Amino acid sequence: MKTRQIFGVSLSLVLINLAAVMERADENLLPSVYKEVSEAFNAGPSDLGYLTFIRNFVQGLSSPLAGILVIHYDRPTVLAMGTFCWALSTAAVGVCHSFLQVSFWRAINGFGLAIVIPALQSFIADSYRDGVRGTGFGLLSLIGNLGGIGGGVLATVMAGKQFWGIEGWRCAFVLMATLSALIGFLVLLYVVDPGKRFPTTRDAGESSDRDDSIYKGNASAASIWKDSWAATKAVIKVKTFQIIVLQGIIGSLPWTAMVFFTMWFELIGFDNNTSATLLGLFAIGCAMGSLIGGSIADRLSQVYPHSARTMCAQFSAFMGIPFSWILLRVIPQSVSSFLTFSVTLFMMGLTISWNGTAANAPMFAEVVPVKHRTMIYAFDRAFEVSFSSIAAPLVGILSEKMFGYNSKSVDPIKGSLPEALALSKGILSMMAVPFGLCCLCYTPLYYIFKQDRENAGMLSVKEEEMM
Repeated sequence: MKTRQIFGVSLSLVLINLAAVMERADENLLPSVYKEVSEAFNAGPSDLGYLTFIRNFVQGLSSPLAGILVIHYDRPTVLAMGTFCWALSTAAVGVCHSFLQVSFWRAINGFGLAIVIPALQSFIADSYRDGVRGTGFGLLSLIGNLGGIGGGVLATVMAGKQFWGIEGWRCAFVLMATLSALIGFLVLLYVVDPGKRFPTTRDAGESSDRDDSIYKGNASAASIWKDSWAATKAVIKVKTFQIIVLQGIIGSLPWTAMVFFTMWFELIGFDNNTSATLLGLFAIGCAMGSLIGGSIADRLSQVYPHSARTMCAQFSAFMGIPFSWILLRVIPQSVSSFLTFSVTLFMMGLTISWNGTAANAPMFAEVVPVKHRTMIYAFDRAFEVSFSSIAAPLVGILSEKMFGYNSKSVDPIKGSLPEALALSKGILSMMAVPFGLCCLCYTPLYYIFKQDRENAGMLSVKEEEMM
């Protein structure tokens, strides 16, 4: 029986990580083929930025829905719903014939991701203990980033070819959608919610009622909204949540601006395969850095339980400042700088990717009761993604209006160095300063996190005693 349970836990984690792989691959698809989409729909950087803005904005607005759904339905069902939604929208983008159609389906894609990401995070939070939760999130991020590498490289390589007379980038979207739908189906069939595997005292006392009224969908509307509103109020009033969301709104701007990296390299003159290699090295650095950062924070938190995660996050955010400047302004923008770009991108990814796994995700899990974990991740995504979505169109607007980017001057084969320079200035504007502000915004956590952590612990003890 024990062996069977261990196998079930392992299978669930494998499938959850595969879902994370496909989610990150899907996120990287469109940015990897910006140049080809720009040519197909006659769109400039600002238009492409709006596509990212639309998806992120809808994702942010819809994220609280994940918290509401998970209160009343098991997470595998919620994950499958979101996966099918994003798979459908990804396939639809691959067959679109107008920019307006692409915009609509990118919005639907954001809705699907809004449901999936908070549920994934809370699933991992419930599957690992406090002392190793950073490593757990790091492993999820590592595997997810590998998926992002695969999705980005696949799309970039396929974009320069044709298959059966169809543009390669369209084929990449349809292929990724098919794989995503398959993973969603497997999650629905085989993943077991950790809340069911490891029931609390309350769960044990109310399991039959919960199965009958909630998991079968018979809960009253009044009950659903009452529970959802209670969870929302409990999450929003936590000061640690407020601080992390504030830094996240600012700190997410650079990561949103980075969607233009592939287009920037191609404007410099790198071909599809070389651009994919450069972005792959950056993604590998981010993947390794997220795991390393989470592990370091876990170890340091054993010595400095209330400040170690904040220190790690500030270090990572600060490192974004010099690396952004070196990458975008110091290194000569020439194909001859391939090796320098490679080393810089890898080291940059290795050091700027700690925040989520070392601090944000583990700290969220410790400042609210278990039943509110999906809700706190959902609202974090709602605020961060909604506000950071402005970075992509701002990069395009700055590049075109302030730095002189002209899409008509771009050679489809050789790119354009003046346009590459203009785009790099637009990207830098949305990276260096936000990284610095993000670093400063973490400072209050040195005083706030300890109290919120103790409050959550006391609340959990009281709830157990009442049961």
